[in-house]
Amino acid sequence: MKITISGASGLIGRRLLKVLNKDGNALHVLSRHAGTNLPPGVRLSVWDPAKGEPPAESLREADAVIHLAGEPVAQRWTGNVKQRIRESRVAGTRNLVAALAKLSRRPGALLCASATGYYGSRGDEILTESSAPGNDYLAEVCTAWEKEALAAEALGMRVACVRTGIALDARGGALHKMLPAYRLGAGGKLGDGRQWMSWIHLEDLAGLYVFALDNPVRGAVNGVAPYPVMNAEFTRALAAAVHRPALFPVPKVALRVLFGEVGDVVLTSQRALPKEAERAGFRFRFPQLPPALADLLKR
Repeated sequence: MKITISGASGLIGRRLLKVLNKDGNALHVLSRHAGTNLPPGVRLSVWDPAKGEPPAESLREADAVIHLAGEPVAQRWTGNVKQRIRESRVAGTRNLVAALAKLSRRPGALLCASATGYYGSRGDEILTESSAPGNDYLAEVCTAWEKEALAAEALGMRVACVRTGIALDARGGALHKMLPAYRLGAGGKLGDGRQWMSWIHLEDLAGLYVFALDNPVRGAVNGVAPYPVMNAEFTRALAAAVHRPALFPVPKVALRVLFGEVGDVVLTSQRALPKEAERAGFRFRFPQLPPALADLLKR
């Protein structure tokens, strides 16, 4: 299959690129940086999503497009940063779909990243793909982001928006940042620890994208494991996985001082379930947290 992929230098993109390349697909990467390091045989086109349409030659022969590009959310938010987060996703996806509209032969599918931030903070409520969006900043961004992606349906393309939870990998992302403290025995729950965490092993997330390429998955798809956990349970599981105690809870006020507005996002409670993925027949290798952590930490 000929696949164009944006955001291939991120945590999810790197793993997905490796999997798709190993499977023998012809890959064309869209990147803001001409010097992006890629496997042999993978083509590269330079594209800044917020500034215009991608080069037509990067899309012309594609059978599918995977769109992952976006400004990192995990940074201290200023007005300028929040604008970049929104524009990189919303305007970037709009620019991509505009380029797709100009093709005489369009790809059959567009798989666009989204996030469980779509739901906002919902306490103990069980969230499926049919749940209403939240009303905070990230929910608004995700709603607008998905709207731009779904506009490609009018072009005759199948569109799926993968609402990713916390992607776990020991070499990057949230888990990578947590590990040093936990290995020193300095880990602990965040706030009261009662907020739900919708997580997924990075291998399963990459597998879900590959599954969505090959199967008629469309619309919203929760990219999360079937068994979310509360933060307190996650804390206990990670401490057990590194054979250390977790004795140092981080109060809510400290999170706000350390991280600003992002500190509130850390305490967001999202109990999302992957109903659409399971309905389509996707099988998770790591549905439960303790085996997922054990696998990630042995690698």
